[in-house]
Amino acid sequence: MAAYQNLKGHTSMNPASQPGTDAPHDDDVKVLHSMGYAQQLSRRMGVFSNFAISFSIICILSGGINSLAQGTSGAGGAAIGIGWPIGCLISGVFALAMAQISSAYPTAGGLYHWGSILGNRFTGWLTAWFNLLGLVTVLGAINVGTYYFFFGAFGPTLGMEDTTTTRVIFLAILTGLQALCNHLGIGLTARLTDFSGYLIFATALALTIVCLISAPSFEFSRLVTFGNYSGEAGGSVWPQVSNGWIFMLGLLLPIYTITGYDASAHTSEETRNAAMSVPRGMVMSVAWSLLFGWVMLSAFVLMLPSMDEAAKQGWNVFFWAMNTQVNPLLKDALYVAIFISQVLCGLATVTSVSRMIFAFSRDGGLPFSKALSSVSPTFRSPVAAIWTGATLAVLFDWGSSVISVGETPVYTIVVSCTVIFLFFSFIIPIVLGLFAYGTSKWPTMGPWNIGRFWYTVFALLSVLSMVIIFVIGIQPPNDWALYITIGFLVLTAIVWFGFEARRFQGPPVGDVIVKRQAEIAAAEAALNRKTL
Repeated sequence: MAAYQNLKGHTSMNPASQPGTDAPHDDDVKVLHSMGYAQQLSRRMGVFSNFAISFSIICILSGGINSLAQGTSGAGGAAIGIGWPIGCLISGVFALAMAQISSAYPTAGGLYHWGSILGNRFTGWLTAWFNLLGLVTVLGAINVGTYYFFFGAFGPTLGMEDTTTTRVIFLAILTGLQALCNHLGIGLTARLTDFSGYLIFATALALTIVCLISAPSFEFSRLVTFGNYSGEAGGSVWPQVSNGWIFMLGLLLPIYTITGYDASAHTSEETRNAAMSVPRGMVMSVAWSLLFGWVMLSAFVLMLPSMDEAAKQGWNVFFWAMNTQVNPLLKDALYVAIFISQVLCGLATVTSVSRMIFAFSRDGGLPFSKALSSVSPTFRSPVAAIWTGATLAVLFDWGSSVISVGETPVYTIVVSCTVIFLFFSFIIPIVLGLFAYGTSKWPTMGPWNIGRFWYTVFALLSVLSMVIIFVIGIQPPNDWALYITIGFLVLTAIVWFGFEARRFQGPPVGDVIVKRQAEIAAAEAALNRKTL
């Protein structure tokens, strides 16, 4: 932000995508210019849209339902009544710390920039790769979950068979449609994710009411009763472990669900009043997901005719309970709403991963960076980045579905690594911020400012949360995640010191930013001419 102070005397042109905009919007563009970047993307998202894109990726109707067995076949009712809020808080403290940074540095690919500005070129580059690999694989994981939800909800009626060919074709079509919507611009994407936000609220509320109406009794003690359904008692979702460990493993349900809120930061350059809207979007998406997810899943647990029988169903627990307890017409209506929510969850994730690819490529961080950082003058979207992210996710789904390590599919192992990688990309800039706070690297706070004390508290809690997530995430059956993570760190060290340390320059800083102002004006003018 220090560079911004030096550039206040310069006249900033209106953003290329939005001529004649208001003063707050011009301030957004000035901040972006001060960081050395042109306003190439269309800044059409307001505060709700920024919230909705993170809320849509978190999507309690996706992770909360598709991964439900991690709780019901773990510690039982207590995994929801007690474990859900604890797991959400473990994940949510990252958002509270990241909000402070995002307000000061509101750019696309935010985590990469934070890692670079608060640290150095290497920490920024490492953060970018952790985040990028996490986002690509989480997009694949979300859409695989959507496929299996569709298969469980409508497959028997349609006569579907779960084969690799069927799965890959379904995922290719689904991901392609999500990419196409993103290709057509942030205006359409924002309208769809806004709708998704309202749909998640409405469907979660409707599912809660239906579950309560269908409950045989209101056995609230079930929500605080600890069980141990590891091994065969829980459909072999988890291996046989102790009572304490099964509760800890069940925390992966909310931890896996409450992630992806960095999307608010990735769409900073498309958000009005980004310095306030982005941190608010991150924090509120976690808060509302915690609350609505807790109420919805607690109602589901109360609806179960028997906790023991439910645990035995393993991964099929949601469909088993709905088939057993809910009116068929109501059930099918809820299935349609949940499926649409999951599709839009994947659509929002395509937005997030494409902005990360765009931002990293803009600074030369990826192969074919010039193409990947290009922006369509018609739709003002990073088209090459969108289709690249979507293609990589489908290739990941296909490749990981046909390879196993022992009895564990590679897909399962990589998804566990996905969460570890994403949270590593969160914790790196947060820890760097502890040391950079108030120094020349981070001299000025943004308008969302919780102060040094609370930032330190949330940063230290984030470190503790990272340790917990890592330890839980490498337990059987995902113990291979430890070796993959170590292997990735070794590989990145070889690549960095062997190649990238001499080539990769990172985001513009100091005099480079000042020298770029003419290039920025030219780039925006060129986009205006092409648009006209």
